[in-house]
Order: sequence, then C-alpha cells, then structure tokens
Amino acid sequence: MIGLSQRPQLPSLPARVEAIDLARGIAIALMILSHAVSGLLGIRQVPDWGMVPIHLFTKFSSSLFILVFGIALAVAFLPKVGTPDWPKRRRKLMLRGLEVLFWYKALTIVEMLPLFTPQEILETLLYQRFAIWVEILGFYALALLWLPWVLPLWCRMPLWSRLLAPVVVGVLSVMLERHFHFWGSEIFKALLVEDADHYTWGQLARLPLVMMGLLIGEAILRWYGEPASRWRLVGCLAGVGALFLVGFAALSLSEPYAMLLAVAWNDGKHPPEVPFMLFSIGGALVIMALCLLGGQRAALWLKPLTVIGSDALRAFIFHIVAIFLVLRLLLGAWQVYSYPQVLGIGLGLILLTAGWIALIRRFRELSR
Repeated sequence: MIGLSQRPQLPSLPARVEAIDLARGIAIALMILSHAVSGLLGIRQVPDWGMVPIHLFTKFSSSLFILVFGIALAVAFLPKVGTPDWPKRRRKLMLRGLEVLFWYKALTIVEMLPLFTPQEILETLLYQRFAIWVEILGFYALALLWLPWVLPLWCRMPLWSRLLAPVVVGVLSVMLERHFHFWGSEIFKALLVEDADHYTWGQLARLPLVMMGLLIGEAILRWYGEPASRWRLVGCLAGVGALFLVGFAALSLSEPYAMLLAVAWNDGKHPPEVPFMLFSIGGALVIMALCLLGGQRAALWLKPLTVIGSDALRAFIFHIVAIFLVLRLLLGAWQVYSYPQVLGIGLGLILLTAGWIALIRRFRELSR
C-alpha cells in the first residue's frame, strides 16, 4: 500500500515509452484539425454537424497536450533530480525553453502576417497583446524556463501534498483571476491566470494539469513495466476520466446539446471554467489510458501519430507555416473551400506533418 507520506519513487525506464509519443501525437493531430478549420474557414462558417460532434472532439487536444507535457517531464527528468547530472539536465530544459520561445515569436509573425498590420505584429512580439493559434507555444516556453527550478521541491513533497497541490493551485488561480487586479496589467494577468479579453494560456491556470501529468508520470515510472500494474494504472486513468465526463454530463442534464455546443465554441476555455475543463480533461485522461493500454503495438499501428508526437515542436512549426504562410497568405485559401474540403486539408496536413518529420529524421541519419 502506498503511504500518503511517501515521496516519489522514480526508477528510470529502460526504453522510451512510445505510448506517450502516441498520446502527444493525438493531441497535435486534433490541434492541426482544429487550426485548419479555424485558420482556413473560420469557426462561424462551420455547420452544426461540424461543431458537434467533429469540432467538439478537438477540445480534448489542449488538456491532453499539457497533461502529456507533465508526464514527459516526470518520465524523462524527475529520476535525474538530485543526481550529479541534474544541473546539466536543468540547463537542457531551460535551453529548450529558449528555443521554444524563439519559435513562438517566429510563428507569431507567421500567424499574424495575413491578418494584421506590422504595428500590431510588433506589439504582439513585445507582449502588448496576444495572438491566438500559437499561444500554446508561449505557455510551454515560459514553463520550461521556471519549472526546472521547482522540480526538486516536487520530489521532496509527500504524496498527500502532491495529490492536493493541483486542487490548491487551481482554486488559487480562480480566486486571483476573479478577485485580484494585478496592478492594472491585463497582460500580466493573462500570462499568469488568463484574462477573458486575451486568448492565452496562464502559467498558474494550467499548472494543475502539469501537476496531474507529473503524478501520472510517476505512476508510469513505477508500474508501466509490469502488465498487471499497468492494467491498474490504465483502469485508474480511464475511471477518473469517465468520472470527469459524467460530471460534465450531470451539469448538462437540462440542455445537453446546448452544453456540448458551448464547449465546441470554446465557452469556458479561456479562462478555464468547470464544464469545459471537465469535458476536456475527462476526454484527455481516457485517451491517455487507451494509449497506455495499447502500448507499443498501438504506437506501431498508429505510426504517423506516434512520429508526430515524437517531435512536437517540429510538428507545430510545420502545420502553422503550412496553414498561415503557404495556404492562407501565398495561396489565398481563406474561406475558399467548403467545410468538408477544409477537413480533408486538415487530415492531409496531419499525414504531411508526419512525413516531414520522418524525412528530416532520415536526412539526419544519412548525414552522420
């Protein structure tokens, strides 16, 4: 039995867990599909049958992406905390953060070129306003600059406090978002806990999801290698995910379709609200459970998604450039195609992204 005072048990895994790559790849694929629709057609042009159920399912993407971020941190880096190698690993994470920050700014220009003036783009680069489609990258960039410094604290916390931390941080974030003025700075508020007037991802607002990912990553480190314990882990994740979805259903009893449509329209996504997060996190946990259940076999069957998940940054760069620079700016593809055609473009972009990553990887192997 696990004691509530127990600190993390963090054995290193002998091989890469491809199920994590698969889950990340699914998150990115759903994101590509959503971005293709909103970037080439516009949400207001989507028919009702496209909003529910098709566009609705893409709402699992953001929570799954951030959840996997925490899982990957736990699996790859928590076992190294406190070892002589940790300063090097911490520096690696922070350098990765700077790399992501560079691409966040570069892709901000790419996203905004077809839509905004040079002055508006400059203001966005200087954190005077925010873009939309690339903001998730801004979240990761900042998180990678400060999270490495608090991972050692996480490793010293007893289990009861690690379980309680996501709840405490979530409540604190909501209280700050609703009741604290942040010295009149909407930008600072948006970066930390989000603001209704800015489509961004708050560090504190999304930290509970990262913490949930750290907890799941700890469980993977301990139990993924044995089939019996893996089944228990999968069952636990699927059960919690189902519980979240049941909670969303309970809130939707009076108007179920209206609630589903509201989620599809991103109501309650920024800042996060209970119905949206119950649906999004519940679906993300179920997908994560299925990926762990399928393991290496599922990762092989769904190889294009696994390839995308193995190089998330390159996948993100490729699809943003393809949608906004090539299709929207150079080819003038804004509201040219019907919704089914845009869906087809999105699915094609998923396969092209996987092919691009595989091709770059092959070039690197041949150049060694």
